[in-house]
Formats: sequence, structure tokens, C-alpha cells
Amino acid sequence: MKITCDLCPHHCVIEEGRTGFCQARCNNGGRIVSENYGWLTAVAVDAIEKKPLKRFFPGSSILSVGSYGCNLRCSFCQNSSISMNGLDNRTIQVTPEMLADKAESLKEKGNIGLAYTYNEPLIGYEFVRDCATLIHEKGMKNVVVTNGNICSNYFEALFPLIDAMNIDLKAFNESFYEVVSGDFSTVKTNIRLAAEHCHVEVTTLIIPGENDSDAEMDALAEWLAGINPEIPLHVSRFFPCYQMLDRGPTEIKTVYRLAEIAENHLKYVYTGNC
Repeated sequence: MKITCDLCPHHCVIEEGRTGFCQARCNNGGRIVSENYGWLTAVAVDAIEKKPLKRFFPGSSILSVGSYGCNLRCSFCQNSSISMNGLDNRTIQVTPEMLADKAESLKEKGNIGLAYTYNEPLIGYEFVRDCATLIHEKGMKNVVVTNGNICSNYFEALFPLIDAMNIDLKAFNESFYEVVSGDFSTVKTNIRLAAEHCHVEVTTLIIPGENDSDAEMDALAEWLAGINPEIPLHVSRFFPCYQMLDRGPTEIKTVYRLAEIAENHLKYVYTGNC
């Protein structure tokens, strides 16, 4: 029996025992379950600025975890060794209680909570929800680093549990999102919704020849300022990796030029990987 997963815009129709496009949500006995629930491929205590979040508890640290799978296919993925790791390469299995207790035990070392990151965390929606509930019960913070490619009803249901997000805005054109198998309209809607409910920062990775025009950055920054000119934008430098090895890193001067354009609209613009 095939059933539909309605978590993200792919709306995968999945056969019994198979996973959807994200490689993490599967049809198990006629219901959609998160196969990556509790399976971690990466665990670290990071500076909050690495998420990147520049204006949310600066100087603090946060326990950061990632699983496997993603509902985009970015040939330029900067985290492919984690996001595309797959079921066979998972490392450890934990419960939400274990992670919440670990986060609390690190409070004295400056930890403010738990960040869901590295792969696309929201394809493991149930795990994020369950962990975030416990983290809030302990009076700590939840941070989500996401591509924003999730159906808005699910996205909104998380807002009472999430304190901050960094959302990737891969580019500011429909054709780019078609190439990476994402939904441009959904991502824009979710940035707007998130900005109404929690602290939001946005990241755009600048890829030579793909999304590095002055006009595109001007349009992106103007649109973001229309939501709130105080939303921080991170203009980040690309390095060749994964399946995009046919070009060199973004020139640093390009990153700075595009950041200057963004500053015509936004109060807080930061450069990354420079």
C-alpha cells in the first residue's frame, strides 16, 4: 500500500518499506515514520555564531546535533558528508531525554540549549518536536538551522517550541530552486512566518556563476527588508565540494560587494567563510 508523506512540498508517495526523497521518512505498516529518529551522525558543542546566529545570545555555546537525509539536492552541499551520510553510516542512537539531559549538564560551560543542524533537521520532525519540548521544560533554548522547505502547517506548529532559526535562502529565483528540488515559494513563506514568531537570521551561499549577480542580491535584500530590515543576512563564501568541483571558491571581493549591496536595504549584514 502506497501512502503520501505530507511533511514537505515533495509530497512523496511511498511504497511499504521504502523511504521518500529525503531518505529518512518511510512507509512502515501503512504510516509515515521518521526512520532517522534519534540517529545522529554529528554531535558537537559549537559557538552560537557557527550556526550562524550573530544576534542571538552572542558569545554563548550550544549543543548541536545532526542526523542524515535532506529534502533538497544541492550539488554544492557544504555538509554532504553528514546530510548525505545515509542509513548505513549513522553513528549513535539517542533518546530525546538523553539529549535534553546532556544539554542541561553543559549549562555551567555556557551551553544555552540544543541546535538541530548539519543535515536538514526538519525531515526528522518528530524528533525535533520531542527534543524541543523537553529542552523548553528545562528552561533552555531551541535553535533550528533549516532550508525552510517544509509545508507551512508543520512549520507553524513548531513555533511555540523554537527560539531561533537560521534559514537558508539558496538564491532569489525560481529556476535555482527547481535545480535543487526545492520550492521557492514555500521557503519565502516560511521565512516570513518565522520572523513573526522567533528570532530569525538568513544565510545565502554565494556560488560563482549561479546566484552572484548584483541584481539578484539587491532583490533578495529588498524582499527581506520588506519583512523586517533588522533580519540579519549572512552572505557566505562557497568552496568547491560534493558534486560541484568545476569551479573555484567565490572570490572574497564578490562576497564583500554583494554584502555592500545588501546593506542598502538591511541593518545587519555579515560575511561568512572569508
